[in-house]
Amino acid sequence: MTYVSLFIIALGIFFFFAGAVGVIRFPDFYSRLHPAGMIDSMGLLLSMSGLALYVLSHHGLSGTNVLTAIKIILIVIFVYITSPTATHAIVDAGIRAGLAPWTKKKNGGSDDDSH
Repeated sequence: MTYVSLFIIALGIFFFFAGAVGVIRFPDFYSRLHPAGMIDSMGLLLSMSGLALYVLSHHGLSGTNVLTAIKIILIVIFVYITSPTATHAIVDAGIRAGLAPWTKKKNGGSDDDSH
């Protein structure tokens, strides 16, 4: 069971890494919010679930370990409630500030007029 929990934690870390790369690589404010939400959602869900499974399987089913696992699950639930709300508020603030979404430039010719 330890290897299963470590695999789930590693999968969560992969989502954290992929989301961080997405935040760096995406072109504008709005598209960067998608990987930022993925970091909160899948990365946290997988890593914390693996941690709760590890606590329950490795340390036994005593009262303090079950309470610790419940606290971890409550953290995940809290993030699942607050993260979409915060992302929506950030997008709304961007719209109100006048940030335009990124559009791909047409590559019909050279932008240099010196030729």
